[in-house]
Amino acid sequence: MALQAVHVCDVHNLDHVPDNASLSLYSTRFSKGVELNREATFKMPKFMVVGHRGNGMNLLQSTDGRMKEIKENSIMSFNSAAKHPIDFIEFDVQVTKDDCPVIFHDNFILYEDNGTVFEKRVTELCLSEFLCFGPQKAGRAGRSLLRKTKDGKIVEWKVEKDDSLCSLQDAFQQVESSLGFNIELKFDDHIVYQQDYLTRVLQAILQVVFEHGKDRPVIFSSFQPDAALLVYFLTNGGTEIFYDVRRNSLEAAMKVCLQGGLQGIVSEVKGVFRNPGAVNKIKDAKLSLLTYGKLNNVSEAVYMQHLMGIDGVIVDLVQEITEAVSDLIKPSKMGEEEGGDGEMEVKSKPQFSQRELSFLFKLIPELIQH
Repeated sequence: MALQAVHVCDVHNLDHVPDNASLSLYSTRFSKGVELNREATFKMPKFMVVGHRGNGMNLLQSTDGRMKEIKENSIMSFNSAAKHPIDFIEFDVQVTKDDCPVIFHDNFILYEDNGTVFEKRVTELCLSEFLCFGPQKAGRAGRSLLRKTKDGKIVEWKVEKDDSLCSLQDAFQQVESSLGFNIELKFDDHIVYQQDYLTRVLQAILQVVFEHGKDRPVIFSSFQPDAALLVYFLTNGGTEIFYDVRRNSLEAAMKVCLQGGLQGIVSEVKGVFRNPGAVNKIKDAKLSLLTYGKLNNVSEAVYMQHLMGIDGVIVDLVQEITEAVSDLIKPSKMGEEEGGDGEMEVKSKPQFSQRELSFLFKLIPELIQH
């Protein structure tokens, strides 16, 4: 069931969300009291680079050490990403049973006790239970985390630079204030949620954002269509098939956004490359379009998206892609050089030959297959 329209200024002290609330978006700067409506939409100022789970997600079975460098979704990872010229970091927020928004991607926390592996759903823990996992402050020992890979293997969550788990409030208080937050409202794909539960989760998250957001730019996103009260709609773009048909194509995602007055779409990048014709339709509908996925760690794929008119990319290899973006497509102070007359000259985009462009267009389908 879909939520209906609500202005944040109408939710008095966030004690309740009106029953007639509609799908909408609030995209930035909460201290100004901007209302949640399509007339107050957020426009991308430039091609955006967004750090995935901070400085990149952890792939514990990867042979690429960069994917195991810093604990994902941690304060250390967020501040490491902030050292590069990125606009936002993306992270996953769930709400504990005592209504505290915490930052964690997986639905379950896995740990070992006396040789037996246990798992606990994040949303069934209270905040103190959640924070006892992983490294602890003041040198105390915490419970070691395990992680289940996509193929079902359980491995030790071991990274080069580990860090404590954190709450959403911790992130607002401890992360570089100029860095924007893309808050993904995280829900389990296999659960059908009731409106009362979704409302409670949104209230808890908004409470923290209003109290601690100050002037920080904030974007909300979610794969859960019925939680899209304040979001960019996340979709796999047809690369996976779900029971909820609203998640199965870019066209379906666009329909959800237009019917609900959402800001835009965040798609798996393969879905965009497989259906490039949808990009113009999305832009004609005045919706923003960002992408995520492993291909966004390939600079050529990122450049192709810029040529296609996509507004931004969520990436794991923050340093490598921001350097590529700065060199290729984002004239800015980083890419300015002072000319002989004291004026600033902006480095131009590289000029690709027809042969080189042809190679890039052939490369993308090859990458999609992997």
